[in-house]
Amino acid sequence: MIRYTLRCTAGHDFESWFASASAFDELRAAGRLTCLECGTTEVEKAPMAPAVGQTRAEPTPAPPKLSEPAGDTEAKLAALRREVEANSDYVGLSFAKEARAIHDGEAPERSIYGEARPDEAKKLIEDGVPVAPLPFVPKRKAN
Repeated sequence: MIRYTLRCTAGHDFESWFASASAFDELRAAGRLTCLECGTTEVEKAPMAPAVGQTRAEPTPAPPKLSEPAGDTEAKLAALRREVEANSDYVGLSFAKEARAIHDGEAPERSIYGEARPDEAKKLIEDGVPVAPLPFVPKRKAN
């Protein structure tokens, strides 16, 4: 797996993981990479700084309180989770079936979220069904 920092033509930066450098190239050539903010498929690799380890000992920080977000990113993810859960229907393991039914006009148009196997998600994308992975596990499935 390889992580790239990506940038769209509108200047939005985001990161994504790819199976390999060639997988990135293939997805980009097929127009399958999309900016998370504006939806454009004009996405390029952005310059990245190498990951370098610490050379000097840092004081050990106090352990974070598990009831509070550890930082800005975690707080934003928590807000996103609240937004999705408040404004979408949870369909669980029926996500692929329900997303396809909505796309085909066989079910009412609405926002949904749930779980799908990788092969199901890939087939939805190949068939033009608009889906996106969420950066969290639904609470119904969390420990």
